[in-house]
Amino acid sequence: MNRITITDFAAPELDVYARLNEAQLLHYYEPAPGLFIAESPKVITRAADAGHMPESFLAAPEMLCKTEAAALLARFPDTPVYTAAPEILTRLTGFQLTRGMLCAMRRRELPSAEKICENARTVAVLENVVNPTNVGAIFRSAAALNLDAVLLTEGCSDPYYRRAARVSMGTVFQIPWTYIRERPGAGVGEDSSAGTGNSVQRNPAAGNSVEQLQALGFRTAAMALEERSVRIDDPAVLQEPRLAVFLGTEGDGLAARTIASCDYTIMIPMSHGVDSLNVAAASAVAFWQLGSRPGVRKEESE
Repeated sequence: MNRITITDFAAPELDVYARLNEAQLLHYYEPAPGLFIAESPKVITRAADAGHMPESFLAAPEMLCKTEAAALLARFPDTPVYTAAPEILTRLTGFQLTRGMLCAMRRRELPSAEKICENARTVAVLENVVNPTNVGAIFRSAAALNLDAVLLTEGCSDPYYRRAARVSMGTVFQIPWTYIRERPGAGVGEDSSAGTGNSVQRNPAAGNSVEQLQALGFRTAAMALEERSVRIDDPAVLQEPRLAVFLGTEGDGLAARTIASCDYTIMIPMSHGVDSLNVAAASAVAFWQLGSRPGVRKEESE
């Protein structure tokens, strides 16, 4: 391996790990995609398997002979592997939480929403979910519970942020995802028609992300507590061949215009007077139920 020992915390080789924030890493090679920091051999391996190339590794010396780390480093023998004494490594914020290894990796161009939804049956759409821990947990549930893709509005936390990728256990590199961007003029207008049955009122000028999914052939379901909400196991919902599930920001939930534009408003039945779940917990329940629709569920063991 290309091992380089660092003796000074101020060494420029440590800048990407110690002195650049997430936004600076994101724009590191602007206008080309930038960098992100992956933590732990498992997460780094999953990122590499997804085609992200490492620019450098930073590892505790004792990690170099461990099986998973050694196998990973053997794949990239020319990539610099920085090591340092414990007193230097412990000055890196959060290093002790990384299971001994960090890696600066190149981002790839994100695919279009049309591309990742092309053959998808069930997708999640996250609207302004800002907590990276929640984003990571939602991705882990999506990957485990039969979701085909995840779409995010631009107000969401970046799935490649260190905490999000770590909490996801690297599944942010396994399930297709991209941003869905609002177009100018979205959210203007009034409700023009009332839905029937389980369908809700539609606003042709609002909920632009909803309309984009509908244009791609999906029926849309907003997770929200409304008078017109139906149970998540409603037979009509479970019979939909293609379904996009919308989950909203922590605290406030989905925007009113998003709820109004969706084909369904769905909720998880609860007891003991509890009115809601954390968005990450709610996503796991929703993905299990909706990802198990007839003809959709697929299970595999690792």
